[in-house]
Amino acid sequence: MKPTFLRVEICVLFLGLAVGLPTGSAETNSPGEARFLSNIRPLTFQGRRSGEGYFSPDGRSLIFQSEREPDNPFYQIYILDLESGESRRVSPGTGKTTCGFFVPHSDDVLFASTHLDPEAKAKERAELELRASGKERRYSWDYDEHFDLFLARRDGSGLRRLTDAAGYDAEASSSPDGRKIVFTSLRDAYPVARLSSDDRKRLETDPAYFGEIYIMNADGSGQKRLTFTPGYDGGPFFSPDGKRILWRRFDTNGVKADIYTMKLDGSEVRRLTDFGCTSWAPFYHPSGKYVIFTANKLGFSNFELFIVDAAGTREPARVTFSDGFDGLPTFSPDGLKLCWTSNRAPGGKSQLFLADWKHSQAMAAINTAPRRGSGSTRQDRGGEGERAADSEPNAASPHRVDGYAPEIRVEDLRAEVGYLASDALEGRLTGTKGAELAAQFIAGQLRRAGLKPLGKRDDYFEPFDFVSGVRVITNENRLAVSPGANGAPPLFAVEKDFRPLSFTANGQFDGEVVFAGYGLTAPGQGGERYNSYAGLDATNKIVLVLRYAPENVEPKRRQELNVYAGLRYKAMVAREHGAKAILIVTGPNSPLPGALVPLSSDGSLSGSDIIAACIGTNVADAILAGSGKDLKSLQTALDAENPHAEGGFAIPQVRVSIGAAVERLRKTDRNVIGCLPPAGRDALASEYVLLGAHYDHLGHGESSSSRESAGEAGQIHRGADDNASGVATVLELAASLADEERKKPGAFRRGVAVGFWSGEELGLLGSSWFVEHPPIGLSNVVAYLNFDMVGRLRDNHLTLQGVGSSSAWRRLVEKRNVAAGFDLSLQEDPYLPTDTTALYPKQIPVLAFFTGSHDDYHRPTDTADKLNYDGLERITRFARGLVLDLAGDPERPDYVKVERSERGGGRDALRAYLGTVPDYTTEVKGVKLSGVRGGSPAEKAGLKSGDIIVEFSGQKIANIYDYTYALDAVKIGQPVALVVLRDGQPLTLHVTPEARK
Repeated sequence: MKPTFLRVEICVLFLGLAVGLPTGSAETNSPGEARFLSNIRPLTFQGRRSGEGYFSPDGRSLIFQSEREPDNPFYQIYILDLESGESRRVSPGTGKTTCGFFVPHSDDVLFASTHLDPEAKAKERAELELRASGKERRYSWDYDEHFDLFLARRDGSGLRRLTDAAGYDAEASSSPDGRKIVFTSLRDAYPVARLSSDDRKRLETDPAYFGEIYIMNADGSGQKRLTFTPGYDGGPFFSPDGKRILWRRFDTNGVKADIYTMKLDGSEVRRLTDFGCTSWAPFYHPSGKYVIFTANKLGFSNFELFIVDAAGTREPARVTFSDGFDGLPTFSPDGLKLCWTSNRAPGGKSQLFLADWKHSQAMAAINTAPRRGSGSTRQDRGGEGERAADSEPNAASPHRVDGYAPEIRVEDLRAEVGYLASDALEGRLTGTKGAELAAQFIAGQLRRAGLKPLGKRDDYFEPFDFVSGVRVITNENRLAVSPGANGAPPLFAVEKDFRPLSFTANGQFDGEVVFAGYGLTAPGQGGERYNSYAGLDATNKIVLVLRYAPENVEPKRRQELNVYAGLRYKAMVAREHGAKAILIVTGPNSPLPGALVPLSSDGSLSGSDIIAACIGTNVADAILAGSGKDLKSLQTALDAENPHAEGGFAIPQVRVSIGAAVERLRKTDRNVIGCLPPAGRDALASEYVLLGAHYDHLGHGESSSSRESAGEAGQIHRGADDNASGVATVLELAASLADEERKKPGAFRRGVAVGFWSGEELGLLGSSWFVEHPPIGLSNVVAYLNFDMVGRLRDNHLTLQGVGSSSAWRRLVEKRNVAAGFDLSLQEDPYLPTDTTALYPKQIPVLAFFTGSHDDYHRPTDTADKLNYDGLERITRFARGLVLDLAGDPERPDYVKVERSERGGGRDALRAYLGTVPDYTTEVKGVKLSGVRGGSPAEKAGLKSGDIIVEFSGQKIANIYDYTYALDAVKIGQPVALVVLRDGQPLTLHVTPEARK
């Protein structure tokens, strides 16, 4: 089909339905765009798509079209209050509407609608049925002959019909004085019976050909045709002085278009562009000196914004630099804002965007642009990038907050972060004095703000136990090899010659030894398969293996084998082959040959059901002494995957006696929780909006998740952004909301609860404890807002995660962000590496605030002086508005089960996917589940929260690592049996793994 373009057509065509626009997101503030635009941000988020927004004459409102009615799939017209963020429908709600416009000096708005079409409801049902089937029609604007122009008051009342001619009337706008209306009509193609046979065929295939510009009085009288040129004329607007009309004209082929102006009587036609492409959707700057428009000069499906002087004497200058669609631009009445429609947001669906406009830069570009037709164009040039520097206030002093005030202030945020990230708190490692000081500080702030403890305790604290580390029980560890020199079994020293691994089973064993090469088993076909245990009997024996994977294989092969080279995995494989103990040696060809594995090198503290230790080269040599083989030669052959290498063999005439014992150290830490119960209601029986942030960090870098550099070892990891920033935000919210509740108790239908979690860095310990031991019924928690790393706002970009957990989030976010003005990135997935993952599986909608990672993450350099406190204050105020809406809305946000995320990382970076969410806080033999993801294979198989997986694909599961490795070995699409303990009873289920995308 030959493409045709007009304002209402392209305002939906940019969605990618007609020309296959790319859906990837580009930078929203590239250096080229910074020439004319700053503070670019999305304005709308609701609905399937939105677009074509026009400012009210006073600049306080915006009229736009959006698909957001649940029972009508077509566009309706809405007005957005740019001060309150509230939006309301102004069109009738039935049929199709398009092209809303404010009428100056009145309370009226203008739009086109088909609500009088007798078949309007039937067309809605047909479109809904089509979409419900999973199909989506290739977009083609139908120039519905039932489109007529209407006026209505801004509240939707007083609907009046302005046109009733047969055929399409739409794309209307009003003159600056409100007395005239200019619009597009296809009325001259009707009645169809009077057309020639050729024109009838043309009307069927290319109705736009018959589009012409008309003008009339504001009451609909005096309708007069202005254009008479073959090809489409459409999308007209008045100039700021009301003396001229601006529009786009397509050639007779419907492919190329350019921008034109004329007087109100149709005379003195001027052509502003000769761009050799589709140029359309023009709009005057209020100065009247230039016009902004849309063009695909840089590729058929890549629409960008351009400006050109109002006389059309010079070549256009490029404004936007984002692949995909940028179009339908409009200026605010003061000329300082630009609103346009774009699919640059993640997901590729169109929404309205807003930016600050640099008029002086635009004038400079206009004045220096080449003369039109000179052969030199500047459409692909961008100016030097302009980027606002992050705010970097001075470091706050590390002491208690003084001069505290209930309102949200930069001073309080800076002081709270300064204390929490001070050296006095030594990095707030869970279970340490620093964490205790942080908890006391937080409780004190809640008390000062007037919040009450949540639950039965009166001290704001919710204690929980956790395993904090592993200690070698020296006198219970022994290792001997026999026969030794002169027949005496040599004894080796713990911590010098050998060391138990952190996950070892405690116990003793004496037995024969087998060498199993690298101790790997990797699935695959032919040469991809790897099995160190092929032909080797390890039953009731001790297995000696090399650490890591073969050293000299190709990178791709090494990557394949590294997946199975973890110490936990090797121990699990040895156990599955019947071994009672495993000894791991760092071979002579490996990095740090002979080095013992640090006790803290493994992140988990759970056992493995097998005695496991690392040994020095001297111990390995003693074991191999009677075999006539040496470790160097064995490893060298294995490193090259020599097919003749001895991958596994029994070591004759040698026995090893080993005893391993470690103590898992337990500590206590605490969450800090408080609440503002709604006035006059039972605190424990009320509904709550829950706000949360974790207050722990990494201490001196003891955690394996530290990213400290060589010169930073042992330094305090201050955690200013992660997550003193989130704690300060929630503290400020608590104080501000408490003050608001005292002033307006009737505005709080629900209470507000706050939770400050410890143990997040160790695996969501505190928040997971909270949901397993809730002080109030979890069904009373209507939503959870999480703040984790919100102190580094850059380029005005704020990420909101978990939006898919409720259909209410986009509506609420859109409303509050109109005034807040953030460049928001909305992410659907609620399964995040933060505390939302503990709350969401409990049927609680979640929303996580995040300003992005940075090079200081998990390093001592994450200090208080690097935070953007002005940005943190804005985020806190933005969140406050959302909380007030949630607390006051009579309806609670719905809970939506989210299908799996395609985001990888951490343990999720497996090739097979089940959709289980492990509980990392409960010490059990197996893997306890805190939930399963909506629509996942696990949910389909019948797995539930609380199940403990003890066997998977015939393999025993003692811990999360057994489960992880077993999962990576299964075949995609083939059912696998697993055994769970449910209420203490074994239950066999069958699950079909899916490929992880």
